Amino acid sequence: QAQLVESGGGLVQPGGSLRLSCAASGYTLDYYSIGWFRQPPGKEREGLSCISNNGNTYSVESVKDRLTISRDRSQSTVYLEMSSLKPEDTGTYYCAASPLKCQDGAVKAGVFNYWGQGTQVTVSS
Repeated sequence: QAQLVESGGGLVQPGGSLRLSCAASGYTLDYYSIGWFRQPPGKEREGLSCISNNGNTYSVESVKDRLTISRDRSQSTVYLEMSSLKPEDTGTYYCAASPLKCQDGAVKAGVFNYWGQGTQVTVSS
């Protein structure tokens, strides 16, 4: 069964950086767009960033200056690098795969078919 696995979360101090990874088990990510989502404690999940299978990217305005999404085809892995982390970045981070290209303007959960279990990011001093 196809699965996505996130890794790289943890506890980081405000102002710090993290790199999250999203890898596939059972299939290759090459033909999918990959999105990253965040669910803060007690809040709804929100889309952050997306990379299409052709390498085009989109990140939401509120985080685009601090997030970089990238793809390593040799490793069939997608990364989300986060910098200047703030306590409000705390949450569970999920990656998801979609057969559709990323859309400008939003990262919508409804178009993503496969989801990982999430990795916890806590930003705290």
